[in-house]
Formats: sequence, structure tokens, C-alpha cells
Amino acid sequence: MSTIIGLIIILGILMVVVGGQQGWLALVSVGINFALVFLALVLMVWHFPPLVITVLFGIMVLAITIFMGDENLNVTIPAFWASVIVLIGMLMVAFVVVYLAQAQGFGLEDSDDLEGLSLLVRTSFLQLQLAIVILSTLGAIAEAAIAVTTGMAELKSQTPEITMKRLQQSGWHMGQQIVGTTLNTLFFGFFGGLLALFIWFTGLHYTMSEVLNNKIFVAEMLTALLSFLAVIITVPVSAKMAVFQWSRAN
Repeated sequence: MSTIIGLIIILGILMVVVGGQQGWLALVSVGINFALVFLALVLMVWHFPPLVITVLFGIMVLAITIFMGDENLNVTIPAFWASVIVLIGMLMVAFVVVYLAQAQGFGLEDSDDLEGLSLLVRTSFLQLQLAIVILSTLGAIAEAAIAVTTGMAELKSQTPEITMKRLQQSGWHMGQQIVGTTLNTLFFGFFGGLLALFIWFTGLHYTMSEVLNNKIFVAEMLTALLSFLAVIITVPVSAKMAVFQWSRAN
């Protein structure tokens, strides 16, 4: 048994023991999302349009993550629609940012790995970079949306007399509490993933200007910053969407 399989088994057992049925559903959703992302990569290799694949599979990943993460439709439906709105908005923002940054493709540090390989992959590296950015933000978007709507739904059930305006303000306030921790999680994930690259920069005495203009660093930094932006935008959109749906239901 390999180490990875062993860790997956331990993770599955702990998720079921701690989370019960919901933990089991979360584990299943991770497996389904992994299969969807793998299928998306295969379709991109077969030269299907990366942007179309990203949008379609991104929406499916959001749906599975959110609807399998909570059984309360008053929580999941507004969270899902808020996530889709943020996804489309971030796609437009990311297109402009990635196009202006021109950070797609490979850097000089990849030259040894690419030696002897053909670069005629017949796929737009701009669209591939956009796909990477969007797929990297899905987890953060879904987490922020479900956290806001869950808190608002609980507050609504505990205080039925609360007004929708006050409920939306409370949703914004709850969102402010999770933004700080979420941003720190994303930052340390970004830093940990690039630790080897930072050691490379230090060992080869890169200047600050060389680091800030390095393709690999810029591409990862753009992904992290756009993830931060997506989380921040998700908070008010989720609060507004929840109030909108609950107002219509009443």
C-alpha cells in the first residue's frame, strides 16, 4: 500500500467518524470533483475550448461542493447562485488581468524540463492560464458563500422577527469575520506551494525586480490575488442573494 493510499484511507475514516453522514458526503464530493477536474484536463488536451470547459465544469464543481455539503436548501440555493455570479464576474476580471500581465506559458526556470519536448500543443496558453486561475478559486468561493448563508439561515431561524435589511447587515458582518482567516489560508497555501521557487530565487541571487517580473511568480501571485478578490466579493453577493431568495419565498 502506498503512502498516498494510506493517507486517503485515514482521511476517509476520520471524515466519517467526525462528520458522520455529512463527512461521508463531503468525501464523496471530493472524489467526484477530482474526477470532474481530471475530465476537464483531458478535454483540454483534446483541444476543446479551455474557457468553455472551465465555465461548465466550474459550475458543476460548485454545485457538487455546495449541495453535497449541506442539506438545507435555504442555505445551498442562494450560496450556489452567489458562487455562480462570482465565478462569471471573476472570469471577466481574470481575462483582463491575465491578458495585461502576459504571465501565461513557461518561464526560464522550466527550460530544463521542456528540453526535447514539442511546444506545438495547439492550445491557447492565455486560456489555459485563465482556467488555472478560475479552477483555483472555486474552493474559496464555495467556502465563503456557504459560510455566509449558513450563518444567516441560523440567525433567521433563531430570530424570526428580524428584518431582511438587518439580516443582510448581519450577513455582511459574519462575512467580515471569515474573510481574514480565509485570506490567511490562501496566503500560506500560496507561500507553501512556492517555497522551493523562493529558495531558487535566493540561491541564484535574483534581484527584487527579477522576482517581480518572473513568469512563474507572477502567474501564482495573480492566482492568489484573484482568489483573495473572489472571497471578498462573495461575502456581499451571498448576503444579497440569500435575502433576495428568502424575500421571494415569503
